[in-house]
Amino acid sequence: MQTDFLVIGSGIAGLTYALKTAKAFPGKKVTVITKTQADETNTKYAQGGIAGVWDEEKDSYDKHIEDTLIAGDGLCNERIVEIVVTEGPERIKEIIAYGAQFDKDEKGEYSLGKEGGHSENRILHHKDVTGKEMERALLEELRTISNIELVNHCFVVDIITQHHLGYLVTKSTLDITCYGVYVLNLHNNRIEKILAKICLLATGGCGQAYRTTTNPRIATGDGIAMVYRAKGKIENMEFIQFHPTALYEPGVSPSFLITEAVRGDGGILRNKNGEAFMERYDERRDLAPRDIVARAIDNEMKRNGTEHVYLDCRHMDKEKFIHHFPNIYEKCMRMGIDVMQQMIPVAPAAHYSCGGIKTDEWGRTSIQNLYACGECASTGLHGANRLASNSLLEAMVFGHRCYLDSIQQIGHISFEERIPDWDAKGTTEPGEMILITQSQKELQQIMSDYVGIVRTDIRLERAMKRLDLLFTETEALYRSTKVSPQLCELRNLITVGYLIVKGAEFRKESRGLHFNTDHPQKSELLQNIIL
Repeated sequence: MQTDFLVIGSGIAGLTYALKTAKAFPGKKVTVITKTQADETNTKYAQGGIAGVWDEEKDSYDKHIEDTLIAGDGLCNERIVEIVVTEGPERIKEIIAYGAQFDKDEKGEYSLGKEGGHSENRILHHKDVTGKEMERALLEELRTISNIELVNHCFVVDIITQHHLGYLVTKSTLDITCYGVYVLNLHNNRIEKILAKICLLATGGCGQAYRTTTNPRIATGDGIAMVYRAKGKIENMEFIQFHPTALYEPGVSPSFLITEAVRGDGGILRNKNGEAFMERYDERRDLAPRDIVARAIDNEMKRNGTEHVYLDCRHMDKEKFIHHFPNIYEKCMRMGIDVMQQMIPVAPAAHYSCGGIKTDEWGRTSIQNLYACGECASTGLHGANRLASNSLLEAMVFGHRCYLDSIQQIGHISFEERIPDWDAKGTTEPGEMILITQSQKELQQIMSDYVGIVRTDIRLERAMKRLDLLFTETEALYRSTKVSPQLCELRNLITVGYLIVKGAEFRKESRGLHFNTDHPQKSELLQNIIL
């Protein structure tokens, strides 16, 4: 297959880009590929909302910028923060024009919520399924565009570069160029090549590297791992955000998210003794940034020997709660928890990767003709910790900026016709799937036990040794057996795990989401860890 624009991933970042490029070039082909269904993305599971300066009488760009910088703990790129905050409201207006419905009050004005780290009410939301509503609007708009092809059940194996033409490509190679991708077509179980003039990676996060995560099963860090294998630049992978309040259900994955908006509306965190403990950790109490709240919960659990704390909503207005959080209310009721009578058991879960594929202010990666946006990208917005509800905003802003830059480049790019077909000679059908599934469980155990909310040098050392063994075993399996989605995902998760551990080992300080008890102080030398 040949396509002018290839979009890998169908979340809000990828769909924003696809719509804009297709409308700008009705005579060119835009192809969106996804490894499952089009709507199965991290976007779909975003509950809380999208942050944006909407009420300019009470709010301002400067306030939103300052809140983002404070949350990012000194590592945000201030230029990028300014871009996202100031361009964001226009992007929100665009998705409203596509048909996205955000909640309004009795006066017909948008109902603006408040979440941890925000100084003002600026979160637009649709009940407690904001991401799902935004994705619905984008997919409906996409289906009206004739030159967009949406291909489901198509798993990307690797990015095609000069390496596949027989050239030596290293980290020092200055002109690494993307020519397309090799994909495993799950309809016929064959590996095919898709050549593209421009590729956009919008492959989402990597929460499945951990045993407990709010991310769907598809969040296996595929884009990040592929770029690293292609010798592209990755940065700040040590900053994995743990959402403080996932519903505590032992053995259930992914975890059901209890959005931060519940605390924004008045929910209070309490320990097993019923104490509201957050005042001991931060003056902002339950609405402190997520890194602080997650560490506080982790400490309370360890101090009291419990596996969860509680979120107390019993004092909140029942009618308002059910209206704003219908899915949370129904989920809890199915578990036998009446939130108006009982507290909700919650515990932190891996939620968001603040690092990823290093990009510039136009979404360009270190590999030519390859862009990245959304959670897989490290734009510089989040720094050491993402401010709540900035992720959907970033995805839309950078989907737009990638579009603006790529339409300037498309006329100068030709297809590379010399790409060889995939060579599967010498490989056999996998004999035992247990070799893959057990390795993934081992990986998740390693990452959760050694590279979680609180880290130490010896834990990181142990994690790296165990990951080395998993890497060796999995690469041998990859070379000898036919490619499957499960094997590719395992391979990608091991790579992502390595990048998280390596970044954490390099960072000899505690900053934002990275807390190492052997290096509890912040370093004066601020830097991004580029791998």
